[in-house]
Amino acid sequence: MKLMNNKEFNDAIKKGPVLVDFYADWCGPCRMLGPVLDELSKDPDFKDKLEFGKLSTEEYPELAEEHAVSGIPCLIFFKDGKEVNRIVGFAPKAVMKAKISSALEAI
Repeated sequence: MKLMNNKEFNDAIKKGPVLVDFYADWCGPCRMLGPVLDELSKDPDFKDKLEFGKLSTEEYPELAEEHAVSGIPCLIFFKDGKEVNRIVGFAPKAVMKAKISSALEAI
């Protein structure tokens, strides 16, 4: 999963579906979700269908504010520059996979 800076984030969301994990290093649920998302980013069900990225709300608070991120972890799905779905909070791998699959099908 790619750790994004401001430019990489803006470039990535302009393209086809991308899931961005808005997180903070001090956030316990964010630290628990990180390895889950790393595994899911390599899952064959998402290969070539969804790009995964991470964006620190501490380093880029203006982007978190711009996208109305008020709780973390916050996973936002973007397609063609627009938010199309979001998931807030931690969930175990199987639940998160189901949520991501459902969101991806709706895109």
